[in-house]
Amino acid sequence: MPEQDCFDYVIVGAGSAGCVLADRLSARAEVSVLLLEAGGADDADEIHIPAAFSSLFKTKWDWNYQTTEQKHMDGRTAFWPRMKALGGCSSMNAMIYIRGNRADYDGWRDRHGATGWGYDDVLPYFRRSESNTRFDDDFHGAQGPLHVEDRRYTHELTDAWVQGAVASGLKPNDDFNGATQEGVGRYQVTCKNGRRWSTADGYLRPALDRPNLTVRTDCLVTKVLLRGTTATGVTYRRDGVEHTANAAREVILSGGAINSPQLLMLSGIGPAAHLREFGIEVAADLPGVGENLHDHPVVPMLWYTKGTSDLSDYVNPGRLVQWQVTGRGPLTSNVGEGGGFFTSRDDLAAPDIQIHIAPTGFYDNGFREPIAPMFTAGVTLVDVASRGRLRLRSADPAWKPEMDPGYFSDPIDMRATIAGARRVIEISQASAIGKYLDRPFMPNRIAGVTDDDLADHIRATAQTLYHPVSTCAMGSGEQSVVDTALRVNGFDGLRVVDASVMPAIPRGNTNAPTIMIAEKAADLILGRTALHRHPEEK
Repeated sequence: MPEQDCFDYVIVGAGSAGCVLADRLSARAEVSVLLLEAGGADDADEIHIPAAFSSLFKTKWDWNYQTTEQKHMDGRTAFWPRMKALGGCSSMNAMIYIRGNRADYDGWRDRHGATGWGYDDVLPYFRRSESNTRFDDDFHGAQGPLHVEDRRYTHELTDAWVQGAVASGLKPNDDFNGATQEGVGRYQVTCKNGRRWSTADGYLRPALDRPNLTVRTDCLVTKVLLRGTTATGVTYRRDGVEHTANAAREVILSGGAINSPQLLMLSGIGPAAHLREFGIEVAADLPGVGENLHDHPVVPMLWYTKGTSDLSDYVNPGRLVQWQVTGRGPLTSNVGEGGGFFTSRDDLAAPDIQIHIAPTGFYDNGFREPIAPMFTAGVTLVDVASRGRLRLRSADPAWKPEMDPGYFSDPIDMRATIAGARRVIEISQASAIGKYLDRPFMPNRIAGVTDDDLADHIRATAQTLYHPVSTCAMGSGEQSVVDTALRVNGFDGLRVVDASVMPAIPRGNTNAPTIMIAEKAADLILGRTALHRHPEEK
């Protein structure tokens, strides 16, 4: 017979948000918490070696998603890796610690009706989560579970590019998460002593000895159980057997921007006509579920190099031993070592372009072996106007949903990305970095390149930066799915806490904002007074 359990809180997904919630909720000894994860333990060696993150792609650790054919990317599909193990994408990402811009969170509040989620509201939760080895000030914390450090290895090409960018007119910036985001420099990373530090490391593992926390892996949640408009638990498959877990207080979905809306729709919550196509009984016609899907597209620009090394030169047994023994050396590189933020037009109030610098040839998600020493500048659009959506392909929970991010469907995105590419070309001609760049590889020429040439390059090579968001958007608009307390509209005992609730994508890597959302959600769930930027504020 299938087992049945009852807990106060059932959390679906042990990723960047789910691990935070499991820790913060189970810190209350009087409540019981069940954390369900579709994947397994985070015990692959490649998880913990910073430079090895892309070797996890398309393995058993990866959900291995693929978008629909993208009309504005030459009909190509985009590969979307998502981690299927404890820690979620914090166990697979490039570990860059970026929070976004003040304008992002003030925009959530002012344009999307997300009261209580402005920059001054969320900053205390960023600080609470963070243990930064360099900063402890009004913008940073030094006592939190999430370790943030200066990378223990930086290739000379990264610093040369930063010097070239400064020479071309950009400002140096040693803290993209401080008073200003704009400028160029090295990225800090979510590592501890040269090893990846995921939310499984920082939040979940220290809580595992609590008797009120239960963690179950290899559990595919198939449905949220409803009694009228109240969530009462979930069903899940484990080892081919269907189980039920009852929730006395709340079911919390933390499956991310793909799995959370998929599970809502499988449970009868979503666009009614779409659900009926698959014979799903409609519990609520909530048309915003799966809408607003968008992501950061990145365009690789590569050069052959001269007079320097390639990061791939250091992938060898000797360097592995160095990393294992000392936590130092080239394998502590996160590949995307540095970069920065700037505006594509003078009339913008906040950056819309981010650059990721890699001292190797990184394109096609790292699946192409470098054919020679190379250097990569990834031009990333971080203020995205294009929107797509997510839909079911089947009522079977094991089927992957249909994902269409609508890359470059709004022409403003193409114009901004072309401008970003031109700025990168300009920087490449500065002497500090130019002396190392032999000739362009992708695109194969930069002299006399036109906007049409760059647009062709963008359509042919753009890929994801692995940041899908907004499919269960928070706010007060017609397409909002959750309210500002992250409760699913029209339901009791059901919340969504992950990147899917972001009303719009932040300007920068999305892991730190997802952790912040979970930190703030824990206070909302437990009824605690919200943190304030200054202790005297009320």
